[in-house]
Amino acid sequence: MTKEKSAGTKESANMREQGNALNGDGGKLPPALLRGNREQLTDLYVSTDVTNEANSYAFKVYIRLNGKGKRFTNVKFQHSIFDTCYLNSCVFDSCDFTGCRFVACNLHLSSFIGCTFDYATFERCQIEEDILDSDAPLRENLRMRFARTLRMNFQQVGDAKAVNKAISLELGATETYLKKSWSSPDSYYRRKYASWKRLHQFVRWLEFRILDTIWGNGENTLKLLRSIVAVHIVLAAYDTVVFGNLLSLADYWASLKASPGVFFGIAYSHTYPVWLTSSVAAIRLVAFAFLTAILVKRFGRR
Repeated sequence: MTKEKSAGTKESANMREQGNALNGDGGKLPPALLRGNREQLTDLYVSTDVTNEANSYAFKVYIRLNGKGKRFTNVKFQHSIFDTCYLNSCVFDSCDFTGCRFVACNLHLSSFIGCTFDYATFERCQIEEDILDSDAPLRENLRMRFARTLRMNFQQVGDAKAVNKAISLELGATETYLKKSWSSPDSYYRRKYASWKRLHQFVRWLEFRILDTIWGNGENTLKLLRSIVAVHIVLAAYDTVVFGNLLSLADYWASLKASPGVFFGIAYSHTYPVWLTSSVAAIRLVAFAFLTAILVKRFGRR
């Protein structure tokens, strides 16, 4: 046992010596760091289909890699970097892109079938939006980050439709993640959000749900209009209860027709208390601010 331990120590020492020898500036590397096995491949092209490759294509830096119409099946690209690569009309079937980074790549018309994109990032890439439907990670935290990096990527290339789709996926994953963070018995959430942190996550989830109900977290104009209609109904109900007949549908209808004037502050059928008019004015200002934010975000993506 002592001999094996001694041999392992000598092997690690030899590897550190080799790493120090390869250090370009002549300095020594920290004791815990060794040279990695990532290889840089520049200006290559894919000449044929690739199938069942577990190690040959992983831990690489692909610079200006070219390929068109090729099929990659069960190929592992983990922790690789794709820089300014052109992979047009290719098919990636059951490939593993865990920890990969795509920078300024052209993946136009390429499709992904059952691939893994855990911790992958995209920057300034031309890629089809279908990847959001077919290959988003299953775990909510990974799905949320996957949608976020693609949203930022689509914003960089000016694809407004894909941005909206990525935002929808991101919001859905965020809501599920926040809910599970305080309610799920899963060991991952219970270790990460223990004791009082669950209360904090509950508050965050509640805030998210309230904002989603009011205006879809800035992405749904119809939800904002629905909220404004709800305010009109509340005003009509208050007007009928205080100034009308509770049993008369005509009074409800009349109050509802008068509610827009009260909401916009241009006509009052009765003398309302200051707290009510002040509350309506505040709600009106917030509603207009929300509507402006939605319109700016929508047109700003085009």
